[in-house]
Amino acid sequence: MLAEERYQIILRHLQEKHIVKVQELVNLLNASESTVRRDLQDLEAMNLLRRIHGGASLLQRRSEEPDMDTKTLKNVQQKRIIAQLAAKMINDNDCIYLDAGTTTLEMIPYIEGNNVIVVTNGLPHVEALVEKKIKSYLLGGMMKRTTRAVIGSVAMQTLNSFRFDKAFLGANGVDPEMGFTTPDPEEALIKRRAKELSEQCYVLADSSKFQEVAFCKMFDISEASIITDELPDSLKSSILSKTKVICEQSGA
Repeated sequence: MLAEERYQIILRHLQEKHIVKVQELVNLLNASESTVRRDLQDLEAMNLLRRIHGGASLLQRRSEEPDMDTKTLKNVQQKRIIAQLAAKMINDNDCIYLDAGTTTLEMIPYIEGNNVIVVTNGLPHVEALVEKKIKSYLLGGMMKRTTRAVIGSVAMQTLNSFRFDKAFLGANGVDPEMGFTTPDPEEALIKRRAKELSEQCYVLADSSKFQEVAFCKMFDISEASIITDELPDSLKSSILSKTKVICEQSGA
């Protein structure tokens, strides 16, 4: 198979799945791992994809954000692993902030603490919390259609009424130098303030988020612990020197 033919197959597969692993492409193309890695390197040089740990992802503008339905279908198993680890951090009588997002939403079935109180800006989250009979508060404000997150000045005023033992936040990008980032400036402000109002803060991010940088900075890496499914080897020293990382590999 010619290189150009492999390129077309890789790009079509990437359009369908958004993120692909090297081993998937090895099987799909019936090619060696070294050939696939070389193809990904060539396509990245053409600005047609972005290489990530163990595979490749679609290029995305820094200010773009997939909608909730699209996010729900991505990295499902990784999110479940992260959600289970995060839920273990919750103790009896904790007051927590649960950020809007698909990974934090996945936490809710695993919350087992007694007398836990949750404040959230996620509409799907409060519905799931009520179903699980967890006392919960939904921030008031403007509902963002794509992510179903409550944002804006009214949400900020409501948020300022609370104090939390722990905050669990999502992020679109995790980079040792650029920090935690997200595409929307108003969501970034809510996330930052929730962190400031919490005794402990955890950012939930699957391995595809590392070395990604979105439009708006939330805060520095050192200001929150990271809960992830896998920390890329290339980033271990730079991230572990700045913050704590909880992941399946560590047996946390």
